[in-house]
Amino acid sequence: MTTPLIETHDLVKDYAIGGEIVHAVNNVSLSIARGEFVAIMGASGSGKSTFMNMIGCLDIPTSGTLLLDGIDTKTLDSDALAEIRNRKIGFVFQQFNLLARTSALDNVAVPLIYAGIGYAERRARAQGRLEAMGLANRLQNTPAKLSGGQQQRVAIARALVTDPLMLLADEPTGALDTQTSLDIMGIFQKLNDDGITVVVVTHEPDIAEYAARRIVFRDGQVIQDAAVKSRRRASAA
Repeated sequence: MTTPLIETHDLVKDYAIGGEIVHAVNNVSLSIARGEFVAIMGASGSGKSTFMNMIGCLDIPTSGTLLLDGIDTKTLDSDALAEIRNRKIGFVFQQFNLLARTSALDNVAVPLIYAGIGYAERRARAQGRLEAMGLANRLQNTPAKLSGGQQQRVAIARALVTDPLMLLADEPTGALDTQTSLDIMGIFQKLNDDGITVVVVTHEPDIAEYAARRIVFRDGQVIQDAAVKSRRRASAA
């Protein structure tokens, strides 16, 4: 039996706010298999973003167990967690998080610097990822000279340049128009078809319908975890 890529047991994240303890994530146990396409949903304050931060090794659980690729993350120090983020997880964010004065090519190459990859290979791999995103003629453009959709494609290329096991996207269509959002979901579906595990955090029900599985949070707990019955397909434009 294949080890789940993500596995949590009684996962808890507490915050102290105004003298009270808030259970942002409260005893969540679930698993995400390799090659799944999962949408994590919930209203603001439901715990979905906190859960995403923990499975992305951006935040540390208060208690419980989080296994990523079979590794118990609570046994890792900050340097080891950083290495996991760099090598196993690709991040895509709503606001793209690109370096404003840096070309698309150099933006995509940034994670490879931290991975210790040499200059020539960094450039070649970054160029390959950008070309796969349809941006072969935008390599030297800075973010200001790119549309929102093009900036998100650069961000996806950057997330993929280290060949991660999982793509973790936080509201990736939140700053995009409808057609561009569909284009981005088409890219995610194509990547998933190619074997990459994709986890999308969204508050938009129609975006969640492009995933194969929907997990819904409320008050820090999972209230729904089921296959998407009428899954939509989008074209990777």
